[in-house]
Amino acid sequence: MSNSNLFAALRAAFPANLDAVAIDVADGAGGAYSWRDLERGTAMLANLLASLGLPAGSRVAVQTEKSVEALMLYLAVLRAGYVFLPLNTAYQSAEIDYFIGNAEPAVVVCAPKNFAWVSRIAFSAGTGHVFTLGETREGTLLERAAVCSDQHTPAVKAADDLAAILYTSGTTGRSKGAMLSHGNLLSNAQTLKACWDWQPGDVLIHALPIFHVHGLFVASHGALLNGSKMIWFGRFDPKATIARMREATVFMGVPTLYVRMLAEPALTNEAASHMRLFISGSAPLLVETFDSWIERTGHTLLERYGMSETVMLTSNPCRAQDGARRRGTVGPALPGVGVRVRGDHGAPCPVGEIGHIQVRGPNVFSGYWRLPEKTKEEFTNDGWFKTGDVGKIEADGYVTIVGRSKDLIISGGYNVYPAEIEGVINDLPGVAESAVIGVPHPDFGEGVVAVVVAQPGATLDAAAMVAHLKAQIANFKVPKHLFVVADLPRNAMGKVQKNLLREQHQGLFAA
Repeated sequence: MSNSNLFAALRAAFPANLDAVAIDVADGAGGAYSWRDLERGTAMLANLLASLGLPAGSRVAVQTEKSVEALMLYLAVLRAGYVFLPLNTAYQSAEIDYFIGNAEPAVVVCAPKNFAWVSRIAFSAGTGHVFTLGETREGTLLERAAVCSDQHTPAVKAADDLAAILYTSGTTGRSKGAMLSHGNLLSNAQTLKACWDWQPGDVLIHALPIFHVHGLFVASHGALLNGSKMIWFGRFDPKATIARMREATVFMGVPTLYVRMLAEPALTNEAASHMRLFISGSAPLLVETFDSWIERTGHTLLERYGMSETVMLTSNPCRAQDGARRRGTVGPALPGVGVRVRGDHGAPCPVGEIGHIQVRGPNVFSGYWRLPEKTKEEFTNDGWFKTGDVGKIEADGYVTIVGRSKDLIISGGYNVYPAEIEGVINDLPGVAESAVIGVPHPDFGEGVVAVVVAQPGATLDAAAMVAHLKAQIANFKVPKHLFVVADLPRNAMGKVQKNLLREQHQGLFAA
């Protein structure tokens, strides 16, 4: 029987010389990992998981700082045939409580410093095993794995077997777990390998977090499937990244990372002369950033478009003969991916007309974890996924995203859902109501802003409210400004007019 386990495909792409460097750690403890280290480390971790007697399809939830061992843990979960559930390191207890309660993982792995509160949540939710993993190889996970065999045969999986669950959300209600299969992830990795012209000898600078599609799937799978070395940064450092470009060929980042490198005098044409490809995604790229990057480095950024539910959908061309990289667009649909635009009532939009973006393809997820009705709502009758994004397609296939049909904010590459933050603010003493919006921010793409109305007779302290929010929700969700106002603008139907609030605060973060 053939094996569609994603790990098996990645392992088959390892170079013949397993003693060559696979990952060069650029910061923290430093050091290097060979391909043999990845083979042995993932085998030992897979054997540890197998020794726990977990039911088929068990989820392994992971909230740890970025490390090579954390990447090995992801690969080991695939290898052992279980389902990987990455969680943002910024999530606080209320969020972790929800994710663990919803996904019911059999295993939870957390940072050693969080063990007390994470284990309390996990054990009370029925999780059988909680391990710790720190950024410098400390913790119970590696201690337990150290005694396991370094030989392991990857579990046999079908292409449509579940490989990972990524929590995402609309602007209303709770986060939803997007279910991605081995086939979804492998098909997308193979497509990107061809479209982005991965070559023998390519070296990737990996400076993204690995709890999110961009760093975990797009970047890591790209390098592994090409047998390419990674220069690994636990945390993005603009100066250090620029210094390592002379040894690398590919870099993937969110717009914020490009903005920060542009602020460094060391970023020059010469510094970037060895590089082949700079890819930007996860948030809209400002025109100024696109143009400044060409001016400073001689390279044109490649913008692409994807989602948690679909991995990558479109991409500007990599090779000059395939077309130009157009600023403000995310390029044409990837091979095998369908992208169409529909009006409010489902009718096809003419070329260049703005409407709702719908997609289909082997990369598109099967649905939301334990939400069959929500899944049904999000797909059309003929099987296309409604992305919730609004955009247009030109005659030559180039896609432009103009906004989102819901009020999603993308700040620093992370999705921020206003309804979630409004719910937390509205629960604070003295708050009558709130509206959360995103406005242009030179560094983060969009900055989160809260506009709050007090209850009659109540006095609200904006700074104290922000401090309270910092203890409740992830830092990237915390408003960068909180305004207390007498009332919110509404239309004739009583609906808050967020467009007016966005216009009012448009220049708030102007340089």
